Amino acid sequence: MKALMFPGQGAQFVGMGKALYESQPRAKAMFEQANEQLGFRITDVMFEGEEEELTQTKVAQPAIFLHSVIAALVHEKLQANAVAGHSLGEFSALVANGCLSFESGLDLVARRARAMQKACEANPGTMAAVLGLEAQVVEEICASIADELVVPANYNCPGQLVISGSLAGVEKACTLLREAGARRALVLKVAGAFHSPLMEPARAELEKAIEQSTFATPRWAIYQNFTGKPSKDPKEIQENLAKQLTGAVRWTQSVEHMVSDGVQSFIEIGPGNVLQGLVRKIHRSAEVESSEGA
Repeated sequence: MKALMFPGQGAQFVGMGKALYESQPRAKAMFEQANEQLGFRITDVMFEGEEEELTQTKVAQPAIFLHSVIAALVHEKLQANAVAGHSLGEFSALVANGCLSFESGLDLVARRARAMQKACEANPGTMAAVLGLEAQVVEEICASIADELVVPANYNCPGQLVISGSLAGVEKACTLLREAGARRALVLKVAGAFHSPLMEPARAELEKAIEQSTFATPRWAIYQNFTGKPSKDPKEIQENLAKQLTGAVRWTQSVEHMVSDGVQSFIEIGPGNVLQGLVRKIHRSAEVESSEGA
């Protein structure tokens, strides 16, 4: 069995998608459609823009979505039994899976990005990478900090978690995590506290947009971030998609469930190859590869 997986924010790089645009007429048409729908030429930023501009949440998220989805849709022979996406990548997975149309997916991603950027400005926060500790230890230390907000945000692979919360909460947690034996507890350069309760304004805004969008029954099961489990029920998919903004990305659990359900081959589609490395760390015998559709 085979699964397609799609990356999240942080995978962007200047030049992303340019080879697709120049080599695939269908890809070029879809990129131009996106430029028109978004109201600005995002391809100019993606192909030849400044890294600082591309890194902005409101640009990075639709850029990664476009690269990932277009790569998947122009690859006519690409088949699978399941899909999954890391955070933002869940939207890419849903379009590639036939649950959302290209237009609806891009609209939701653009709304999500704007809402998250607003939430970051209204509720300042940050995130930190934690290496070398078991998930349970990280969870207990976060829960022990009663006077500040800090929660596990990304379960990337065994021994690699990301925490999220208030500036003071994350700093305090990093100190305690190092004292508990973490090999590293490093504050990240991010716009805010993604996948934490500080994203509640964005979640509420995105939930309304999701409710107004049409979700079809997907071709293959999607393993969702909020639960780590598969779903083919459009209503359940919508609910979990909204909850994802304030809930943790359970990538480790998603991969473990896919493997237990028979998936042995994973193909990462879109910019970068971060997910390939995570899958290898979660399941050593899994076959992993990348495909940009070119």
